Amino acid sequence: MSEIHTPLGEVAHRPDHYKIQVAQDSLAFVEFVMNDPVPLGRQILAAAGLRTNDDYSLYAILDTGDFEDVRLDEPIDLRRNGVERFVAFHADREFKLTVNGSQVTWGMPIITGSILYELSKPHTNEAVFLVIRGGEDRQIEIEDEVDLTPQGVEHFENAPKRNPKMEIVVNGHETKVANDHVTFDQLVAIAYPGEAPTPNITYSITYRKVASFPHSGELATGGFVEVKNGSIFNVGRTIQS
Repeated sequence: MSEIHTPLGEVAHRPDHYKIQVAQDSLAFVEFVMNDPVPLGRQILAAAGLRTNDDYSLYAILDTGDFEDVRLDEPIDLRRNGVERFVAFHADREFKLTVNGSQVTWGMPIITGSILYELSKPHTNEAVFLVIRGGEDRQIEIEDEVDLTPQGVEHFENAPKRNPKMEIVVNGHETKVANDHVTFDQLVAIAYPGEAPTPNITYSITYRKVASFPHSGELATGGFVEVKNGSIFNVGRTIQS
């Protein structure tokens, strides 16, 4: 039962060759070809160029999204639907989690937001959330890293996105706004909370490091800008006697 590493285009038409995808410590899959329809777990590792005596653990990713443990001496039938993708981990621990109800076993103490999004495949208007029992679920961003070491099984689910809060600086003080669209009146209210508008008070606003173009300038009365984390505003006022 040997493996063949010839270019895939040359063997794809042959019924006695089977394409598999193998990733190591990630979901960055590389495609390989095997000529045995029922290889052992150790043969799959060897086909991917991984040493079987280096304490790798191997998992098949099924069509359901579940991770299936593959022992090194266990035969795997590649003719069965949903056993073409495998993940190998070079680690001595495993961490259990669920993604939209599917059982996932991850071989690293940290799982990234990008991997969770690849596993869960949310719709355009959805995000991945870490389920917090008795609290508010945490929205996971692509660039996040989630620690899997706390005791218990972490559960992740797709749900409608929440508008992320942006951290901006107004008159030297950090504050959070509900979305990335901020108006002149909102900035005045943040700078001078509880101050009722009167005819003898005028306001002026300058900004820099905003998301919209131009990235710096003066905001006109009634205007708005698109902000990002770290956008800076100076709100001044003039009182006429």
